[in-house]
Parts: sequence; C-alpha cells; structure tokens
Amino acid sequence: MSEILIFGGTTEGRLLAEFCAENEIFADISVTTDYGAEILPKSKYINIMTGRRNKEEITKILKKHQYTAVIDATHPYAQEISKNVKSACTNIKYIRLIRQSSELSGLIFDNLSEIIELCNKSSGNILSTLGSKECHEITKINDFQERVWLRILPFNSEIQRCTEVGFPLSHIITSGKPPYSTEWNINHIRLCNAKFLITKESGATGGYPEKVKAAEICKIQLITLKRPQDNDGLPIDEVKKLLLNERIV
Repeated sequence: MSEILIFGGTTEGRLLAEFCAENEIFADISVTTDYGAEILPKSKYINIMTGRRNKEEITKILKKHQYTAVIDATHPYAQEISKNVKSACTNIKYIRLIRQSSELSGLIFDNLSEIIELCNKSSGNILSTLGSKECHEITKINDFQERVWLRILPFNSEIQRCTEVGFPLSHIITSGKPPYSTEWNINHIRLCNAKFLITKESGATGGYPEKVKAAEICKIQLITLKRPQDNDGLPIDEVKKLLLNERIV
C-alpha cells in the first residue's frame, strides 16, 4: 500500500516521483494526462493514477487508502484542482509544493484581460505559450486567427479544444517537449514571425529563463502573466527533507 499521494502532472511531480522511487517510498501519483504518466519513472514503488478528479472523487480515494500525507505538486495556475485537493484533506496532512519563481522580465500583468487589451492596441503576430486552457480567452484578441499562434501539448484533446474555438491547425504548435530550450523557443518565435511572446510565470522548472533569453535574442516583447499568490507551502527541497526525515512517512 502506498504511503503518500502526490498530485502531479508537473516537473516537480516527476522529480518527487523519482525521489520516492530512489528512496523506496511507496507513492501513488495522480496525473491528468497520458503525457503526465509517460514522464514518470517506472518503479515498483510508484503507482500511477491517470484522469481528472473532482473533490468528491478525491475524497473517495482518501477514504479508501490510509495515506500518511497528500502532496499537492500541481501547476501553480491550476487553482481549481489545488482547491479541491486541499478541501478534501480534512483528516490528513496536506502539503502544498510551491514552485520557485524566477526574476520576471518584460511586461508583467496580473490577469489575462489586461494582456488581451494590450494586444488589441498593438499590431504584429503573437506566440502564446499559455496552453490550451486559455485558448477561448485568447480569441478575444482582434484577428486572432491570423495574428495568434498557440503552443500546446501534442494531444488530440488539446488540439481539438483550440480548433473548436476557431484556431486553424496551421497556427497550433506542438513540436518539441516542455520545458523548452532557448533554441526551441527561438524556432517557434521565428516560425510565426512573432513580435510578442506571452508566457506564464512558470519559473526555472517551467522554462521561463529560456523564454526570456529567446525573446531577447529575437528582439521581441515578452509578456508575462503573473501566477496566483500561493505563499502557504514548501519548495521541493523542503518536501524531500520531510520525506527523508520520516516526518511524513
């Protein structure tokens, strides 16, 4: 039986899974996509659970298993799943893993509506690396079908989500694998002749410094969407220490 439950689908989730496997800690890892499962280590100590889960489904899992703790290593922008996980952990230790941020660069905004307003006051092509979940909002950019390219994960469900709101396949980039190197970012910027690169505040593990460097090399404007405030948690090194010191398991 697994000792802990980790909600992942991120670089940090993968690193924690690798850490558990190396240190012989039995862990269940919950991820949303097949890609999230593919990048996890193959180990007898790791049990992978794939699929989206609401609060009720998470609660059922917690009641069924006798976990010592739940570690929330989901994406910094995945507020809904974090809210569901935390609220389900009524009688179990909940630990939020916080992604370390990088120094922000370029134009910085608190919300997407401000970014869309800026784009509608400007001209030139745009490369959005916000992912498919934001594609509906991105359609509010004037002439989005001609001006905007989306970089998303190479899954049919993600591509379908974007085409259903009007993005042509020719404006959907799925090449490469995150986190993207500076070279990959440069290639994608040049592919769509972008004057603007929109990114989340994804930190070093999410490839933010490489996007900054690529924008500088290509001499284009970087636009950063700040992450939601999330100060109540621990960085990955502290979570690993807790596991090693047997304060959790």
